[in-house]
Amino acid sequence: MSDKPTETVSETVASPALPVVNPSSLPSGFEWWRQTMAYKTGFMSEQESAKYEQDRLIKERYAECLSCEKNKQWVMAYSPTVRFMKDQIEKIGGDVSSTNVFCDHCDDFKAGGFHPKYGILICQNHVTSRSHLEDTLAHEMVHYYDNTKFRVDWMNLRHHACSEIRASTLSGECRMMNELMKGKLARLTRGHQECAKRRAILSVMANPSCRDETQATQVVNEVWDSCFNDTRPFDTIYR
Repeated sequence: MSDKPTETVSETVASPALPVVNPSSLPSGFEWWRQTMAYKTGFMSEQESAKYEQDRLIKERYAECLSCEKNKQWVMAYSPTVRFMKDQIEKIGGDVSSTNVFCDHCDDFKAGGFHPKYGILICQNHVTSRSHLEDTLAHEMVHYYDNTKFRVDWMNLRHHACSEIRASTLSGECRMMNELMKGKLARLTRGHQECAKRRAILSVMANPSCRDETQATQVVNEVWDSCFNDTRPFDTIYR
């Protein structure tokens, strides 16, 4: 997940308004190539250029959605972590399925989010691979588990911080290879705990109840020991 602040509870995902268009009705093949060349070489009118840009955006978002949905279905069917979390959530009365895990375009630079009422959001334009989607979904499923089992008050910074620590710790997003690929070489020596703490602070900073980074850091430090060591529903940290 990105190191940018991630909102755990998000009411809406704002995106530029686009007309409802069946992508198959848009230009394709040679005609789309012709329009692309005309656009790039400046042979389109202002109106034609605007229409081309709109069609291109629709095509891009449709392709993002297809890729996200395909990876989501695969991960939900075959990822050991995701399947385990799904089973554990069901045991405590929750339900995670394709009906409440959504792929959508996000303006905020985040990979996903969780809402107690609506479910889990996967940001199709920021999730870069199947493994990234797996980590993101696992992260949000920890929030789902916590919300179902503990009735989390997401405006309570201590509650929020604890769930963020657990989600980053248990999802796999802080394993060494992820940090290495993101260029966090200086942080590798401080390891998994430093990564989880850093991500938790950034997420708490995005909470409307949080004043600033100083408060977020203080709250995360206050709950760190108990929350980092609480690996439920896992026996230990596997990823």
